[in-house]
Amino acid sequence: MNFTATQIATLLNGEIVGDKLVSVNKLSKIEEGEKESISFLSNDKYEKYIYTTKASIVIINKSFLPTKEIQPTLIKVDDAYIAFTQLLEFYNQNKNNKTGVESPSFISKSAKIGENHYIGAFAYIGENVKIGENVKIYPHVYIGDQVSIGNNTTLYAGVKVYSETIIGNDCVLHSNAVIGSDGFGFAPTENDDFTKIPQIGNVIIGNKVEIGADTTIDRATLGSTQIKNGVKLDNLIQIAHNVVVGKNTVIAAQTGIAGSTKIGENCMIGGQVAIAGHLEIPNRTKIGAKSGIAGSPKKEGLTLQGSPAIDIRNFFRSSAVFKQLPELKRQLDILTKKINNN
Repeated sequence: MNFTATQIATLLNGEIVGDKLVSVNKLSKIEEGEKESISFLSNDKYEKYIYTTKASIVIINKSFLPTKEIQPTLIKVDDAYIAFTQLLEFYNQNKNNKTGVESPSFISKSAKIGENHYIGAFAYIGENVKIGENVKIYPHVYIGDQVSIGNNTTLYAGVKVYSETIIGNDCVLHSNAVIGSDGFGFAPTENDDFTKIPQIGNVIIGNKVEIGADTTIDRATLGSTQIKNGVKLDNLIQIAHNVVVGKNTVIAAQTGIAGSTKIGENCMIGGQVAIAGHLEIPNRTKIGAKSGIAGSPKKEGLTLQGSPAIDIRNFFRSSAVFKQLPELKRQLDILTKKINNN
């Protein structure tokens, strides 16, 4: 679709400098801008590109003062980065604005689906499912019996949602995420093998949650595995049974959280973090990549690093010593040799 500078400026509440009728049909980085594209400048390190870019429109801060002649039409806003983010969201909504039901797909007669929905080919919707308005269900999605999905939620291709799962409003589940699979529950027997513990709980996902591709969230043994409002999960994350992730917590890829651990609000967890089971992670905890958490931190707001993880300041001090170990070992060998020769 083509949009004029006037239409974009109206959307962003911006001021136009240049041709109000120039139109664009794609987005671009400012250093890669080409004709009929729109870009933005918010970081001074990229200022040089605004004088050479071929983009037709560039969004800039009102405070920006050019030092050379600029060819593109400019749209001045209070914050160019936020404005471009709004434009990306608008673009994404238009790109994904599908409606209707594709064939073949299966929808149980007992399912209730709100208005303005999209259901892609080969989707399966089970018995007594409740789906809100403006929900997008892409091809090859499986939705089990008794599932509830709120308004404005999107399930991309290949998502699997097991029975009794509850998903809130304004959520995004990326391709091949699995929600509600059995928790890893097995009990040893007298015969040195294992018997499966039935997992009869469910998963509850709050509002405005985003779940990355291939991430798995296990159903509870009893009760619910809970992902609270505003949580953002990266790709390839494992969340075990009965885990609770507090609101507005963000977790990077390849992190694994063992069963019954409770993670607080507004935490930030890096990639490849391993968190043991039955722990409590306080609010506002930050955990660096590849850390191992074996015990519950004692207070809120700590930044942890390492395996086993310790306060990051102590981790950096320890790292400094670790780097010197070869030299310290050499000196120790010299001293030991002197002592033995005396």
